[in-house]
Amino acid sequence: MPDEPHAAPDTSDTPDAPPAVPGADDYAPSALPSTGARVLAFLSILVGGLCGGLIGWAFVDLQCDGDCSVAAGLGGLVGAVGGAGGVAVVAVLALRAMGEWRTVAHRRPGDAGDAGDAGDAGGP
Repeated sequence: MPDEPHAAPDTSDTPDAPPAVPGADDYAPSALPSTGARVLAFLSILVGGLCGGLIGWAFVDLQCDGDCSVAAGLGGLVGAVGGAGGVAVVAVLALRAMGEWRTVAHRRPGDAGDAGDAGDAGGP
C-alpha cells in the first residue's frame, strides 16, 4: 500500500523515556521579567529621554540670545541621551532584582545555596 503515510514508531513504552509532565522538583525559575515589567521599563526609558531632552533644550534656550536653534537642539539631544541612559540603568537593575527575587522565593529551604542565619551564629 504505497499511498499510506509512514507512521512514526511508537516509543511510549520504552523504559528510558522521560515523563510526559515534569514534576514540581523540575521547576527552574526564569530570570526573564514579566512582559508588563519590560513594557513599563521601556516606557519609563522613553519618558526619561523626553524629560531629559526638554531640560537640555530649555537649559540652552534660556542662556542663549538670538537664533540658537542648533545649540538648543544639541542641548536637547544630549539631555535626551543622558536622561534615557540614566533611566535605562535603573530599569535594568530593577528588572534584574525582580528576577533574583523570583529565584530566591522559589528556592527550597536546605538547598546548597541557602546560608540561613549563619552570620548570626556568634551571638552578641
